[in-house]
Amino acid sequence: MQVRDHAGKHPREVRQLIREGKWSRPTSGLCLGYAQANLAILPRDLAFDFLLFAHRNPKSCPLLEVLDPGHPEPRRSAPGADIRTDLPKYCVYRYGVLEDEPADIQKYWRDDFVAFLIGCSFTFEAGLVHAGIPVRHMELNRNAAMFITNIPCEPAGVFHGPMVVSMRPIPAHQVAKAVQVSGRYPSVHGAPIHIGSPEALGVVDIHKPDFGDPSVVHPGEVPVFWACGVTPQSVAMTAKPEIMITHSPGHMFLTDIPNESLAVV
Repeated sequence: MQVRDHAGKHPREVRQLIREGKWSRPTSGLCLGYAQANLAILPRDLAFDFLLFAHRNPKSCPLLEVLDPGHPEPRRSAPGADIRTDLPKYCVYRYGVLEDEPADIQKYWRDDFVAFLIGCSFTFEAGLVHAGIPVRHMELNRNAAMFITNIPCEPAGVFHGPMVVSMRPIPAHQVAKAVQVSGRYPSVHGAPIHIGSPEALGVVDIHKPDFGDPSVVHPGEVPVFWACGVTPQSVAMTAKPEIMITHSPGHMFLTDIPNESLAVV
């Protein structure tokens, strides 16, 4: 079943498909009009450090909700959902090493876990499409291209590491419009952090992303880079906490939050 078949569905319907194992692919283009979220889960004794890290790095880690310790239901953003089962794929890191990529994390769940839902740039893609701006990975039915940069995040406690960005090739004459559209959504990364010149970010080869799938940049298009909620995974690999669970890049949590409720004038 194609992404477009689920583009107009309510997130609750698609979360149920994910929970039943009927959707395991990236979530870009699903439930257009509703916010998507990155996920980071940590033991309670590291939760304050990560909360401070998110506060100091709001472009990369704009928080949508922080769950109570041991509680898997995001009551504010998706009542009735379960962050242990309702994402298509997860990453389990131990001491900075990727140990597993399961379809659910029930066997890993602990009573001291604190879950963070972080705004995702897939949210404003509906606005880009509505404005007539192409979103290449949606066109190609691929995952977005994501890169580890040379930009250091502001450290907090044990957490430190480089920023990750997502890249979308945008026709040169539409770059300003893309900045305006995405800039209306600061709680899902907002406007891009960099336009053109990938080498300035330490990106050696635009066709070899660190996460996700390669994109295709056509003549007359400019690579545009947004701060990305995969940054916590870069941080996990650098800070090496005992355990950290995240979404698999591109496999987001679908919230019940309407996009427009997050928009600023």
